Amino acid sequence: MVWTGTWVSDRLGIELAGDDELRGLLGLALRRNPKRAHLLVSGVLGKHVPQLPSVVHGHGVTLGRRVRALLGPEEAARAVVLGYAETATALGHAVADGLESAPYLHSTRRPVASVPSAGGFEESHSHATSHLLLPEDPAFFDRGGEAGRGPLVLVDDEFSTGNTVLNTLRDLHARHPRTHYVIVALVDMRAPGDADRLAAFAEETGARIDVVAHARGTVRLPDDVLARGLRLVEEQDGRTADPLVPCAPAVAPVRLELGWPAGLPDGGRHGFTPDHRDRLRQALPAMAARIVDGLGGPERAGRVLVLGFEELMYAPLVLAGALEEAGLDVRFSTTTRSPVLAVDDPGYAIRTRLAFPAHDDPADGPGERYAYNVAGGGFDTVLAVVDSAADTPALHAPGGLLAQLATAAPRVVALAVVPAHTPAPRNPDRQEPPVLPAPLRGPDFSSYEPDDVGWLLQDLSAVRLEAPVEEREEAVQRGGAHYAESLPVEYQPTEEYQELYRDALAGSAARIARAVGTVTELVLAERSPRPVLVSLARAGTPVGVLMRRWARHRHGTELPHYAVSIVRGRGIDANALRWLAAHHDPADVVFVDGWTGKGAITRELADALAEFPGFDPEIAVLADPGSCVRTYGTREDFLIPSACLNSTVSGLISRTVLRDDLVGPHDYHGAKFYRELSGSDVSRDFVAAVEARFDEVADAVDQQVKEAASADRAPTWEGWAAVERISEEQGIHDVNLVKPGVGETTRVLLRRVPWKILARRGAGADLAHIRLLAEQRGVPVEERDDLPYTCVGLIHPRYTRGATGADGKAVGSA
Repeated sequence: MVWTGTWVSDRLGIELAGDDELRGLLGLALRRNPKRAHLLVSGVLGKHVPQLPSVVHGHGVTLGRRVRALLGPEEAARAVVLGYAETATALGHAVADGLESAPYLHSTRRPVASVPSAGGFEESHSHATSHLLLPEDPAFFDRGGEAGRGPLVLVDDEFSTGNTVLNTLRDLHARHPRTHYVIVALVDMRAPGDADRLAAFAEETGARIDVVAHARGTVRLPDDVLARGLRLVEEQDGRTADPLVPCAPAVAPVRLELGWPAGLPDGGRHGFTPDHRDRLRQALPAMAARIVDGLGGPERAGRVLVLGFEELMYAPLVLAGALEEAGLDVRFSTTTRSPVLAVDDPGYAIRTRLAFPAHDDPADGPGERYAYNVAGGGFDTVLAVVDSAADTPALHAPGGLLAQLATAAPRVVALAVVPAHTPAPRNPDRQEPPVLPAPLRGPDFSSYEPDDVGWLLQDLSAVRLEAPVEEREEAVQRGGAHYAESLPVEYQPTEEYQELYRDALAGSAARIARAVGTVTELVLAERSPRPVLVSLARAGTPVGVLMRRWARHRHGTELPHYAVSIVRGRGIDANALRWLAAHHDPADVVFVDGWTGKGAITRELADALAEFPGFDPEIAVLADPGSCVRTYGTREDFLIPSACLNSTVSGLISRTVLRDDLVGPHDYHGAKFYRELSGSDVSRDFVAAVEARFDEVADAVDQQVKEAASADRAPTWEGWAAVERISEEQGIHDVNLVKPGVGETTRVLLRRVPWKILARRGAGADLAHIRLLAEQRGVPVEERDDLPYTCVGLIHPRYTRGATGADGKAVGSA
């Protein structure tokens, strides 16, 4: 029999090495995913490959029994089991069945307003990265009684790099520390370095960590496998070799009534107890009998596929198992979010795919979903099992899942609906806000990698918001508009200016890398071992991306990173904070910005967070020349090249927008994605140039962090005092029009109507781009010896079009 990984192995050189069972458990396919080329396709999981339900359930139960033997009766009685969405939800549940007495929970990508999050983590290689933990019982992870918390058993289909498991362990150990963890997988495919990182975590925490798997091995990948895999997918698409079944007309499926027991959860999304397990087992024979009758008996049903729905795997699996016990010829698989190339070749694991729109109104927006190896599988009947949240018009529409299944099942398409279990609010009198949408990610919004940053913003790209700088300045100073209600026209740099940017980056990349490393290490040491980085869009976002990259490069840690809007005079985006509080522990959130000037945003954030207890208002910044914070990479006022440009160094995202007619009470603040500027985009280049210097500065970072740990870093607010002095001596009498530091001065020249620039005498290369911009705009540069900053930008104090003097009148001497 041909191994179902042959097609990929022959073309890309991917090899499986290890136990003899590996090839019987796994095949290979190609992902449609820029983060990982290959997909290990399990033949016994019941996700992509239809399989006997007894085989799928049996593999999980066997693993659970091995865990029970490992733990012994006393520890097993206190254990809790956690499975991973979406692929391992049934496997984890079957492991809990093998343990017999363990309650079960699986992570989910479906937020529920009435259930507070008990944690969350990122699966960096996945097509959909964010996981939520939403147990109905707030004490789920504290099970164990007087003996203390029992072992936590984490179950995934494959244990590859270990990143997802490590992310989970760090998050949960910080909240619910325990002494024993057991990692369970069908296959353990870690490389030696991955095993070392798990061992380091065990040593760091003092916890015992065991791994239980059916088979062990490694995947050998050529260095260029990702690029070659993407090219191969493109080539196959060009040959139309992907057997995508065309849309079929709407059909009326046979609707089967299950008689699902009232109050019984549909799975482990919010927890599933041993009592729930007993109730389900007792009800299965009667439900199976109803299905058989509804299909017209075994002969009429013929060869049956029971098709589950994304995370809803366990309920369809045990229903399929009951049909198997009743004598039907039945297989089991489920739909999925994962986009995979299909190739109709016996040496390839995914032979066909059905594509259809999502039909459960997902929180992260609409998208395609898939069912693999259904068409061409020889099934006479397909029984789709969904929960009630997914029984929507989209499910029944032309081109929807049921219509697509009609192309694959010549006799019967049937539908059974399991009631979706939604826990009651813990405070029934509380008015729950609507569920907020998931973060926007590249490439659909921003040019950054999807896992570099999630933008808690709404996309206003289709709205005309730009106005000439002069019009905006006049409107703002006359009180007729707020600066956040419109956008300046994006500055398009000349070739001379771009050359200055490139020179600045080449000359300062190491200095920036050192500051990035220092501030990240301080955050990890003093704020949280597992911080959630939240950058203040947009100047803070390149810094957040770099901090995330440093943590991964130096520690192998994947830190979540989001970008949110804060608007001077109006505060931070409250809905973004609500989303963060629902998905992460607020105590882990660390706000990140690029630099401080006089500290206005630092104060703005502190004031805004007064209404949101649990969040720490202290900002971590790359540079703190204003001495406004205690967590910083440097207090030098030097040129950070990302300040030289606008959107083209910040993921092609505009400044944020807050306007009543565009942003409602339950909306995020808005921003635009300037796709049309992609030809000028240097966002990834900037990050790559700094990241390339990480190893070079590692020793210097260690020394700087050591010195910072014993230094007095308390804010002195020297910058604020200097700004007040400059405001008065220049006759401006408004600190908001004084913008200190290289970064803020650059912003004045790019976005506002500048009056003059004060520059420290002899500042040199850090001011080359400032002098060029000032020359282009006809703005005088005044050399000073007494500046605490490298430079200060002064916005025109009483601007009307044509004004040049401090009094707002057009006088030639100004």
